[in-house]
Amino acid sequence: MNAAVELINVPTVPPPQRHALIFSTFDALPTGAAFEIVNDHDPMPLYFAFERTRAGQFEWQYLENGPERWHVRIGRRQAGQPTGTTGGCGSTSGSGCGCGGR
Repeated sequence: MNAAVELINVPTVPPPQRHALIFSTFDALPTGAAFEIVNDHDPMPLYFAFERTRAGQFEWQYLENGPERWHVRIGRRQAGQPTGTTGGCGSTSGSGCGCGGR
């Protein structure tokens, strides 16, 4: 039997809280566990933030890939500590993805 997986409907979360919620959810996962996000745009900038701050610790799997809905499973591959910052959606220009993760 499959365990229930937490689902975060990103557009319903206030923009300033989105990345903090996603990263705190990931950080609370035991190794081998996962959660899912649903978004109204491709969360690839979030993927890059995971790469910057949790390289080697996560798995990223698209379950649905647009054009109106993106559904991603994010799993913890191994334990580790975050490095760097998660803000800015991977954009140095400040344009980001508009999710408010800054």
